[in-house]
Formats: sequence, C-alpha cells, structure tokens
Amino acid sequence: LKAQGSSRQQAPPPPAMFSASKKIVKDKGAAPTELEEEVAKALFDIEVSPSSDIKADLKDVYISGAKDLDVGKTGKAVIISFPFRVWKVVRKIQGRLIRELEKKFSKKHVIFVANRTILDKNFKRMGVSVRPRSRTLTSVHESILED
Repeated sequence: LKAQGSSRQQAPPPPAMFSASKKIVKDKGAAPTELEEEVAKALFDIEVSPSSDIKADLKDVYISGAKDLDVGKTGKAVIISFPFRVWKVVRKIQGRLIRELEKKFSKKHVIFVANRTILDKNFKRMGVSVRPRSRTLTSVHESILED
C-alpha cells in the first residue's frame, strides 16, 4: 500500500552559516596568519552588525592578506590587501570601512592596498605581444602609492 501524503514534513535547510574564514582568500591555499584572521573577523563583524550602513557592500568583499607595520617610534599600521577584483567595491566604501576597522584595531592605522599583477617585458600570451600599461612595473608601483 502506498501512502498518499506523508505526515512527515521535510524541514527547510538551515540558513547558511557564514564565518570569518570566508573573508580570507589566500594564494594556493596558504594558511592565514593570526592578523589576517583578526582582520577577517572584524570585517565579518561589521558585515553582520545590524547598525552597519555598509553591510550590503561588504557582502562580496574579502581580503588576500594583512601585514603589521611599525610607523615611527610608537605608531603601528595594518596594511590590508584586497584582490583587484573586489577593489572597486572597496574604494567605494573605503572611508567608512577604515573608520570602522580603526575602532576595532585601537591605536593602529589601517591602510588598504589592491593586489596588482606585474607582467614581464617578455610577456607573450596567446599571440598577444603588447602588455597592458596597467601591468607594467612602473604603473603598478604608482597605483600602490595612489591607493
């Protein structure tokens, strides 16, 4: 005998639990450092906080690295690098995001930098003999200073 309708209802899947580890994307699966985990957690906290006005923009933002830097005798700075693909979104919310992160990392300055690709002078790919100006050493270094 077949039952027409089962009394057992399937529960909806639980909402996807996101974590701070989703905010870090490293090259070739390298393990994130403690500072990178801290920065990712801070980004995640800003994203999930109900009062944040930049939470919609932060949804697609992730980091590729973070470094601690000594500035002068007593100052410290955190340099956070983002993949170039998300750089346009980061630039849009940069001011507000820096303020939020500087609150989380007290007594540290926060600096954002995009990961850019430098191509060799001998660059040849699929018959393309001209390398884009944005991939030259000079252009990449100027862009980093501009960031």
